[in-house]
Parts: sequence; C-alpha cells; structure tokens
Amino acid sequence: MTVSLIWRAVLLAVVAASVQLSGCSSTPKDQAPMATAEQLYKDAREDMDSGNYASAIKSLERVEGLAAGSLLAQQAQLDMAYLNWRLGERAQALTTIERFIKLNPSSPALDYALYLRGLVNFNDSLGLMGNLAGQQLSERDQRASRDAWEAFKQLVDRFPDSRYTPDAQQRMDYIVNSLAEYEVHVARYYFRRGAYLAAANRAQYAITEFSQAPSVEEALYLLVASYDKLEMPVLRDAAERVLRQNFPNSDYLTQGLLARKTPWYQF
Repeated sequence: MTVSLIWRAVLLAVVAASVQLSGCSSTPKDQAPMATAEQLYKDAREDMDSGNYASAIKSLERVEGLAAGSLLAQQAQLDMAYLNWRLGERAQALTTIERFIKLNPSSPALDYALYLRGLVNFNDSLGLMGNLAGQQLSERDQRASRDAWEAFKQLVDRFPDSRYTPDAQQRMDYIVNSLAEYEVHVARYYFRRGAYLAAANRAQYAITEFSQAPSVEEALYLLVASYDKLEMPVLRDAAERVLRQNFPNSDYLTQGLLARKTPWYQF
C-alpha cells in the first residue's frame, strides 16, 4: 500500500533539498534533527520491507516528532496508520489517520488518507472464528461498513480524479450490497421465528433503501410471505406483483427460502 506517485515525488524532492542545504549550513547542529529523522525513516522503510512492522512503527514515531510539520512527518503518520492496520490495531490506525486529516487538511496525500480510513473499516474477512462458525458477512454488525462507506464517499466526492477513487467506488457498491443483505438477514431471522410484522418491516426497509441490491429479490419474497402469515391478502398480492414484475423467473416463487443462493459477496 503506497501513496500516490506525485506525493512520493514531492517527498523525495524535499528530502533531497534538505541534504543539499545541510552542506551550506553554518550551523550543522540545526540540521541534525532532520538528518536524524531522514535516517530513522530509512531504517523504518527497511523494517517495513522486511515485515518487521513493530520496529518500523517505533522509528516512525520518532520521525514524526523530529520532523514535525514537514512532509516527512506526514509520510511517517500515514505509514504508521497503515502498519497498525496490518498488525490488527484498527483503533490505533484510525486515531492516527484522524490526526493526520485534522493536522494536514491541504496535504497532497489527503486522498490517500481518506482511502486508508475506508480500508481500515472495510473488512471483508470474517476471521478464523467466523469461518469456523460458518458465519456470513451479512450476519455481523454493520457499523464498520457504514464508516467505510462514509470515508470512501468523501474520497469520491472530494477527489473524483484520484487514483484511489475507482477502487473506492467499487467498495462502496460492495458495502451497499452488504448492508442490504444484513437487513434481509434480520428479516429472515424474524420470519423463521414467527415475528412476521417485524420481518415485513425489515424486508420493506431493505427494498426501500437498497432497491438495486441483489438481496432485494429475497426481501420481496419475505414481504409476500410475511403478509401471507399476517393474513393481509391485499398487501401480500401487491408485494407479489412487484416480485413477479421484477423477477419473473424467481425461484422464490416456487421454492420459498430454499431458493437462497450462495452469498454474492466474494469481492
């Protein structure tokens, strides 16, 4: 995961300029902190490349302090956020990103910071326990997904030409489908336990808020089935007409919930 090529070029230019200035300075002591920061950053990059993330973070923390206010310090912040994310320290990664955005609102790497904030929240892996339990993506709490969507939306709106925007847009679509499937999962849960009114309400919400999501087909079926159980034939027939119009070959019409397919969200 790297920042944009432009950002890299700017950073390298600053580092090169600082090296040239050190040869002209009449007070070498004044240049020592930045020189130390540059060496520490070089050491941090070597640790990053070798996979020694914990050691790299320690060096980057010192870089941020020694080179405060510089592009090098900004780069150190972004690298720390990324490494904390890779180490599973999501909260620390987000804290670092938020600090970067607050302190550097006009940074040339702001688009990357927003993208990284989205990635930290975007988690399409259930982890070991989720896989062992057979848990699906839609069965988890969706707060992180919503936070990721918001971060990606900021990126897309503010930086439409960013190199990260196309991927962010794809992930936004993915998240919307996940949120829709979550609502359908809840509706299915209520339906199977006989809470038909609650099932109908959640199915209706999924249809209204996520009309283009793949799970709308099942949501419509659950709406039909719930109204049927509630003995509300007018609403049942209306929902069934919508289902037949939009999904004329739907297996739900003949198989019910047995028609559920393999999850769509292999990203």
